[in-house]
Amino acid sequence: DKATDPSISEESWECIQRFCDQVNADTEGPLFALRLLAHKIQSPQEGEALHALTVLETCVNNCGDRFHSEMAKFRFLNELIKVLSPKYYGIWSSEKVKSRVTEVIFSWTVWFPQEVKIQDAYQMLKKQGIVKEDPKLPEDKILPPPSPRPQNSIFDTDEEKSKLLARLLKSSHPEDLQAANRLIQSVVKEEQEKSAQVSQRVNTISEISENVKRMDELLKNYRRHELSPADQETLQALFQRSEKLRLLLFRLASEAVADEEALAEILQASDKLSRALGQYREVVASQ
Repeated sequence: DKATDPSISEESWECIQRFCDQVNADTEGPLFALRLLAHKIQSPQEGEALHALTVLETCVNNCGDRFHSEMAKFRFLNELIKVLSPKYYGIWSSEKVKSRVTEVIFSWTVWFPQEVKIQDAYQMLKKQGIVKEDPKLPEDKILPPPSPRPQNSIFDTDEEKSKLLARLLKSSHPEDLQAANRLIQSVVKEEQEKSAQVSQRVNTISEISENVKRMDELLKNYRRHELSPADQETLQALFQRSEKLRLLLFRLASEAVADEEALAEILQASDKLSRALGQYREVVASQ
């Protein structure tokens, strides 16, 4: 209510950001948020509807894939279409609100080309004559504060890609905006793959450390002939798992050739693992 208060002329970014935080914190936040926003966008008070559209655009910018998935469903798109359609609220919605709604849907067709339902909804509006031509997105449009990029983003380290993205985003041509969207998506995918590799490396090294520590304890008891049958099975299972981890380390090392620090961690873990496997063979396999 505070973020869409029609009595205020300027956007309350603090309230809008708190709304976004709540959307992200709640499992069903995107679903509930879009229901509330649809109701506010359909308000007969122009100020309330316009503020709600700003909140909506900020959520698109800050609330991630779960929000995008819900917003791209006909359930929500139909609520926006009602604001434009003369069969519903279009007969009394202000031209300013209808213009903003049209801009929002059109901008989504540019930035989310993979969402078929958004494309279909917009094309239906054009076929019915509700939208007569594609709106030109205003250059002085008030945009929400941008989502923070993670540190060490590829855009921070690849100057060529960073300059290309900046040039595409300044363009008013839809094809350039589509190219910018594809570039962002490819970089996000690349960063996700890089993050997955880092996560796997950290988890693998951690598991190796725990396995080696446990194998050392069990081997000490084995030498003293104090190992129970159950512990003997555990020791054998740890050995078999460690053999598989050694193969995984070889692959991780090949992926980390360009990262000296990561490669050093992998080689250190490999040395620990080789020592533990050697001790197992010496103490257990020989008997």
